[in-house]
Amino acid sequence: MRYLPIILTSTAIFVSACAPKSDYQRIEGETMGTSYHITFRTTAQDANAIKSAIDARLNEVNQSMSTYVEDSTISKFNRLPSNQPLTIDADFKQVLNDSRTIFLASGGSFDPTVYPLVELWGFGSHMSVERLQSPPSEEEIHALKDTIGLDKIVLTGDKIHKTHDGVGLDFSAIAKGYGVDVIASVLSTQYGIEDYMVEIGGEVATKGKNDKGKAWMLAIDAPIKDSTTQDRKVFTTLRQPDAKTLHIATSGGYRNSVEYNGVRYSHTISPTTGKPVAHAAPSVTVIHDSVALADGWATALSAMPYEKALTTANQHQIKALFIIENPDNTGFKMVKTQALSQSDITNQTAL
Repeated sequence: MRYLPIILTSTAIFVSACAPKSDYQRIEGETMGTSYHITFRTTAQDANAIKSAIDARLNEVNQSMSTYVEDSTISKFNRLPSNQPLTIDADFKQVLNDSRTIFLASGGSFDPTVYPLVELWGFGSHMSVERLQSPPSEEEIHALKDTIGLDKIVLTGDKIHKTHDGVGLDFSAIAKGYGVDVIASVLSTQYGIEDYMVEIGGEVATKGKNDKGKAWMLAIDAPIKDSTTQDRKVFTTLRQPDAKTLHIATSGGYRNSVEYNGVRYSHTISPTTGKPVAHAAPSVTVIHDSVALADGWATALSAMPYEKALTTANQHQIKALFIIENPDNTGFKMVKTQALSQSDITNQTAL
């Protein structure tokens, strides 16, 4: 017996199954600093040709939005002074518009201009309790106020400009989700593939049926502090509606957070306070119309204290699943928003 791939993410894994049928194929590769995994059904297409098409499309996205590519569109924009326009491509424009939608609805909790604050705190991809012991001053945080805020990015047609020097963009909190949407589009539009599972760094899109002829199922990890991908435990599973689609993203700081003075701080910096988020839900999973929107909303809800996040999600009818600690520290419980149907949740494991 062989198992389908585990999704490499902090909180979501693909439910394992026996080896795919002969008409189901698997391809994988590297992108956006992580890996992608795809399982799909086809009898007439060459998997190598499909992989080449996917890699070419992902390269376009990276050339548009990767801050690690020196001559990418986003890198060029970040180096520009204020009021100097730059022409952007369709991918950039779509992600910018999606970001603005979430920025406005979340009261600024999702904001791709937050990068200077991340640098100020010195967190990057890892948190340090030493930085919390000696945090930036209120004056240092306040000095960055004119560089933070997506309202400082002006879009006119296919051109953008910034209203203040020092403003920059970082789409890392939404780009992987958009990359999943891009791959799904290549499969369905270019190759007519209607049964697939696509994953980049834990953000997932599924459509149609799996190799067992059933709807795809995705598992969500329990947010166990300091756990690794090797000792993860499944807390619950989500079911895709029969023969339809499922777009999900999960965000959580339990594998990248620190505790200081009895409070656990997330690696996420709040754009509204300029400080690491405290009292956020350990895990937030969002189901949305696209994986990009699911990705952005999961980040936005993780950048708020839990109670505010739940209220905001309900106000905007977001399908979200929060996994939070029980008050007596005996384990975890699941809280779903009003828009999330109980039928979307197939199983809960007691932990």
